[in-house]
Amino acid sequence: MKTTHLLFLIALSSGWAAEVRPSPAALPARALTHALVDVAQHVTPAVAMVTVEGYQQIAHTPAGPTMFGMRMAGGSGVIVSADGYIVTNAHVVSGATRIRVQLSSNRAAEGRSVVRPPGPVMPARLVGYDAETDLALLKVDATGLTFLDLADSDVVQQGQLVVAVGSPGGLESSMTMGVISAVARQLQPDDRVVYLQTDAPINPGNSGGALVDIEGRLIGINTMILSQSGGSEGLGFAVPSDIVRFVIDQMRQNGFVLRGEIGVEAQTITAGLAARLGLARDCGVVLADVLPGGPADAAGLRIGDIVLALNGKPMENARQFHVNLYRHAVSSIVTVKVLRGAHTIEKQIVVLARSNSPERFSSRVNESQHLVPRLSILALPIDRSIAEILGWPPRRPYGILVARLAMTTSGPSGDLLPGDIIYEINRTPVSTLRELRDAVDAQPEDESTVLQVERAGRIRYVEMRVNER
Repeated sequence: MKTTHLLFLIALSSGWAAEVRPSPAALPARALTHALVDVAQHVTPAVAMVTVEGYQQIAHTPAGPTMFGMRMAGGSGVIVSADGYIVTNAHVVSGATRIRVQLSSNRAAEGRSVVRPPGPVMPARLVGYDAETDLALLKVDATGLTFLDLADSDVVQQGQLVVAVGSPGGLESSMTMGVISAVARQLQPDDRVVYLQTDAPINPGNSGGALVDIEGRLIGINTMILSQSGGSEGLGFAVPSDIVRFVIDQMRQNGFVLRGEIGVEAQTITAGLAARLGLARDCGVVLADVLPGGPADAAGLRIGDIVLALNGKPMENARQFHVNLYRHAVSSIVTVKVLRGAHTIEKQIVVLARSNSPERFSSRVNESQHLVPRLSILALPIDRSIAEILGWPPRRPYGILVARLAMTTSGPSGDLLPGDIIYEINRTPVSTLRELRDAVDAQPEDESTVLQVERAGRIRYVEMRVNER
């Protein structure tokens, strides 16, 4: 009996051990599971929820005034330094008069509850804003934060596993998995921004969140989806980390993105362009315009020149040319090799700062001092410091600069734009914010108001209805 009982126990033990031993086929799945758990533990503390308040259009009738009111919106943000710098999307904070950030909780819930306590909520300051890349940089007063380092997005490969972390629908620290569908997706020909395309589920609220690889390294900032339903359809796009790094560095240094240019407009050569224009090549980069009086014009470049290389690096498309150009420091010298007819020519050209970035003023305003509610703008009076960075001399020695618009306002053509300078309201000159507010407040709600505005160096009239009081 004892022998039989002992054999039974041995058999039972052996059978039990066989049941819990993972099969060879299950080992890769277990390894992937452990890797994803590690990613979640590493990444989620560095992803924050961003909440904004701002003036937004809430009603409009053709016969009446446009109605505006305060509205809350939100997205995600990624902490990129221990001292409180957070990158998000520009469209998340566009027009916001108040920005708050909820950090992820690093504390474990007491007892056995799987529900973590909420993280701290703190005000955030807008450091910089860049519409071209749809990126913005925020700052909170905190230290010792968990953050993510920016990886090298140039080594990302099609097909590799990635994880998206954000707050879709306000659901903090949500995590989804997919693959890289494409590593350099352009939404329009010659776009200067390329995206990492992923099928990892991304939904409204993920904007500004992290796209990381299976090691938890930040390779992109989730920005948009293409969707007919409004939800995830497997077409998500993230700004690559190499672009994010450049933008963050510029914002921390200048408060805006300072891009270099040489005064040309480049286009990618297509078979049609090559055939119709009689170009010597059917691929590459052609100069469609050389601005009169610009650096390239002074150096001798011409319309129709085919760009072969920039500082010795071959140029394959217009996007590559412009991006490689604007990364060079202002006042530096670049060497451009072009093909003109049968001749190869090299030119030394001075890089100048691109001057048409109105977002460079957005970090200088705050809602308590610069809000003009009835125009739904944040504005700055023109002074010497503002005039110096406009990029062109103002036509008049006074005026009010439109620094930022109301949140996600998209009015009809002719409305105010960032960078506009307001000189008059119904022929009444304005030179201070008080004068502007008083003039606007004097306007009836049911009548049009005409503003005299300078836009990119040209005077124009803007007709609009002011908001209700």
